[in-house]
Amino acid sequence: MSTTRAERVIKFIESYLKVPEGSLVGKPFKLCPFQKRFIVRVYDNPHGTRRAILSMARKNGKTALIAAFLLAHIIGPEKVQNTQIVSGAMSREQAALVFALACKMLDMQPRFRGLYRYTPSTKVIVGIVKNVEYKAISAESSTAHGRSPVLAILDEVGQVRGPTSPFIEAITTAQGAHDAPLLIALSTQAPSDADMLSIWIDDALRSGDPHTVCDLHAAPADCDLLDPAAMKAANPGLGKFRSESDLVEQLKQAKRIPSIEASARNLLLNQRVAQESLWLAPSIWHDNATPPDLEVFRSASHVAMGLDLSARNDLTAAVLAARDADEVVHLLPFVFCPERGVEERARRDRAPYDAWVRDGFLFATAGGSIDYEIMFDLLNLKLEEAGIRVDSIHFDRWRVRDAKRAAEIAGFAGDAEWIEVGQGFRDQAPRLDAFESLLLAKRVRHGGHPLLNMAAANAVAVKDAAGNRKLDKSKATARIDPLVAAVMGAFGVGEGAETSFDVESMIG
Repeated sequence: MSTTRAERVIKFIESYLKVPEGSLVGKPFKLCPFQKRFIVRVYDNPHGTRRAILSMARKNGKTALIAAFLLAHIIGPEKVQNTQIVSGAMSREQAALVFALACKMLDMQPRFRGLYRYTPSTKVIVGIVKNVEYKAISAESSTAHGRSPVLAILDEVGQVRGPTSPFIEAITTAQGAHDAPLLIALSTQAPSDADMLSIWIDDALRSGDPHTVCDLHAAPADCDLLDPAAMKAANPGLGKFRSESDLVEQLKQAKRIPSIEASARNLLLNQRVAQESLWLAPSIWHDNATPPDLEVFRSASHVAMGLDLSARNDLTAAVLAARDADEVVHLLPFVFCPERGVEERARRDRAPYDAWVRDGFLFATAGGSIDYEIMFDLLNLKLEEAGIRVDSIHFDRWRVRDAKRAAEIAGFAGDAEWIEVGQGFRDQAPRLDAFESLLLAKRVRHGGHPLLNMAAANAVAVKDAAGNRKLDKSKATARIDPLVAAVMGAFGVGEGAETSFDVESMIG
């Protein structure tokens, strides 16, 4: 009777591999039900699996499972003649740990003698029968280049901040040489929706791509820290790999000390909770993603524009705001960057600026810095095409003299009132309060613009002694300029001038 690929992998692991360390060291490696389920979904996928994600809280046997997968491909039933495989980690220490566990498993099984050789100095294992070469690599080295792995297993990619990583890109692009490559990622969740692993998980769960497998073990977002069901949901290895008493003690401590709750929810309950206090909850932002209506901008009694200039070689954002008859604020963003060096800045900020330029979400002006005249010329063109007039411009004073001069030369919004907005607590606090109230009431339509999404997913609000808040760009993990401009613009869509704006009418 024939067996499936998954059955052969499971049999290999449970029949030949031994637990490499811990209280069960030397015992046969017995897979948990959640691990078997994942193996079946990956290896017996009728469509063929190209990407597989297993996400759970820390200390649930992840690294040992990675080592078991590797050995199944090095000397086990999945070995393929003359192929390369890699495991990738964000640090050298973690990469070395995976390699060390695989070597221990090999050495603990006498029946494997003569089937492999390994070199600790280079973190390489060779399966002799089929000449399979495995190497442990890390983001701290350049060894991801020059290889062509048919299998790549990524460890703790939730540590990647932002939507891209040069290290991960080097691995995934190198797999393009194969017709049926397999990428397996095992990791605790990333803190933010805008981080790479979150994007992968959300795409897997929404798209229904038959070539992608995703098993997500996470506690509900609004759960109590000490809810037993939540602990079990995020820790499928509870009682075997994960000590239940230790988990409870750590969560009790997090409940007593609010400053460590975010870290505990992320690492112990596998929730997307940033270590910093993010201003906007992802669910609230997504609830306001309806596209803006251009007709509202054409017919509104007042159209305001928030302008955040930033540095000339970074992002500059101009976000238009207008209110409809139902008091809903519509946002229309225009974001600019210099054309020269856009790919380098994309790597630096770990954001796909080059793709956004290509898709029309980000406008690149010629040269190595933003030419404000060209920027206002483009704004003129876009707004004339749409039939939109700007009545007020709300700006941060930084570099505004250059911007105003360029706007005059370009003939942009000549009748608009320019209103200075300070970036301290006094000016920012009422604007953040009003914008937050609009979002909570689902009275914003931002359209899910990717640069606004990036900013909203990373904006950190800080407080003064009186509890007033402002956005702090230094604490954000990505550019938040579009959101700063949106907040200024939204606050300016009152009766025409910000000085006569009634905050109560926005809050309702």
